[in-house]
Amino acid sequence: MTSDDLAVRLGPAITPDPRRVIVKLFVPGEDAALTRTRAAALIDRIMLLDEDTTAGMLKETLRRFGWRHQDLEATFAHHHDLVRHRVPRDADLSMAARLLVGAYFSHEYAVEAAAVCNPSMVPHPDQSGLLPGQLRAAISLRQIGEGHLSSIGFATAVLGPGAQLELADRSGALSVGSTQPIRHRRDLLAAGLSGDALDNEVSATMLEALPERFDDDEFERTISRLPADLHTRTTTQRTLEEMRRATRSDYAVTFDAGLPLHRRVLWPATADESNGMEDARFVRVVDADGGSSYRATYTAYDGRHIRSHLIASDDLRRFEITPMRGPAAANKGMALFPRPVGGRSLALCRSDGETIGLTTLDRDSTWQPPVPLHAPRRSWELIQVGNCGSPIETEFGWIVLIHGVGPMRDYAMSALLLDADQPERVIAELPGPLLTAGDSEREGYVPNVVYSCGGLLHDDAVWLPYGASDHRIGFARIPLATLIEAMVPTRH
Repeated sequence: MTSDDLAVRLGPAITPDPRRVIVKLFVPGEDAALTRTRAAALIDRIMLLDEDTTAGMLKETLRRFGWRHQDLEATFAHHHDLVRHRVPRDADLSMAARLLVGAYFSHEYAVEAAAVCNPSMVPHPDQSGLLPGQLRAAISLRQIGEGHLSSIGFATAVLGPGAQLELADRSGALSVGSTQPIRHRRDLLAAGLSGDALDNEVSATMLEALPERFDDDEFERTISRLPADLHTRTTTQRTLEEMRRATRSDYAVTFDAGLPLHRRVLWPATADESNGMEDARFVRVVDADGGSSYRATYTAYDGRHIRSHLIASDDLRRFEITPMRGPAAANKGMALFPRPVGGRSLALCRSDGETIGLTTLDRDSTWQPPVPLHAPRRSWELIQVGNCGSPIETEFGWIVLIHGVGPMRDYAMSALLLDADQPERVIAELPGPLLTAGDSEREGYVPNVVYSCGGLLHDDAVWLPYGASDHRIGFARIPLATLIEAMVPTRH
């Protein structure tokens, strides 16, 4: 550690593991503009194989790769179905031939071949079998593979007693779960519609006709019932396509109950996130009745645009994903408060790209323009500041872990303290860094970065997972009393 760091590093670390692979669809020479594609020629060559050869090749493929994946035959069958339109209509393929086609249209992808970074940490749903002073934690990971494609993975650790931290084994076949449609929310659809290109008459008529919750079939039926004179407007089809795009961002992912958390992968499933799901900030939230569940914000990236999306889960087994709307959701780094404050649903954000702000969710499910909390001011944060996860509730107020960027794009982490009842008031701050990149942490995919997406409070200490140079994940800890004592009151 450096001499200025307050947080004490703990021994364990999570490093990228290229053995952690999933199976993706692979289409050789995706050149559909050509009359005869490489994919079609490949299928023709497979069809020329006799049945014994086909069966033998399939058996050998399953022997070599089956142990690395969960139900690989089902994946091959699914991939065959996705390319079935390329098979001649009069062909009658055996089951072995279909699975072999699926195998040739599949490839392995190492989800964290390039890096693993930017973790957040929440209490695990399973707290059984622990000793006094221990807490089982669920850790979300940003996994980066070939092409800088990010997905969300998980790990498990046991914190305590004292400053001990033990990481659970991460071996075993990964699963991307089962993706399913969900019923869309009319208020979120309305909040996502903006811009001069939309036809207000068409969108208003659609929104008035749709129920509060609707599925894709109900949406299309509502379109079919639009008055004929609206169908003839020049902007109608563009408006309807924009409304379809807004609803396509909603989906759910479910994993088998017996699949351990560390083998679950949230993989991009929509156009909005086709180039990655980045920097998930998980938090356990408590509702008005005392019940708890999990929420997370993450950045969906399509290669050109970034959008803030929300993950909701009761048990970290089924995840429902929806977009976030409003001015505060227009940039990276939103982080939800774990409970309403004064009847308000609040989040931290950085809508201007450089200042930490506080935003409120209005009645129309829109995150409003933020109130500034903390702007770049000190030497280690002059480029920009941002949050490092959801606020942590303490008896002293809300602790907000933050990061700042200094010269040579050198990152440092620090902390703010917000008023318990009026979080728009910063009542104290750490004048210097809490954590900086140590000598052994400066090298990586993105040098000189220490970054977290969320820590937690356990046994009167703040436990902090952090990404080091976008390569590996380390852990640090600081007693709450030590952190509070090091803070200085702010002037108002």
